[in-house]
Amino acid sequence: MDRNDGSFDSDRKWCPACDAYVPYLMSIATSYCAHCGGEVRLLSREDWEAFSAKMEARKPKGGRRRRGSRSDTSAPRRDSA
Repeated sequence: MDRNDGSFDSDRKWCPACDAYVPYLMSIATSYCAHCGGEVRLLSREDWEAFSAKMEARKPKGGRRRRGSRSDTSAPRRDSA
């Protein structure tokens, strides 16, 4: 997938019918291939899977510590009097 300078003239979306990144015509609800008229989407399936895997790898591992747990030293302790 080649992305150029981001200008309107070089913007492309994936057309499954043409099996390529193509220029497109945009409407309110969807976009259409300028070559065949079929609906287009932002990325091909392969590029979407690669993008999703890359984003998944960037997510932090584990969860958030629960407030008030014994290992949580940031919460102030209340001593009973």
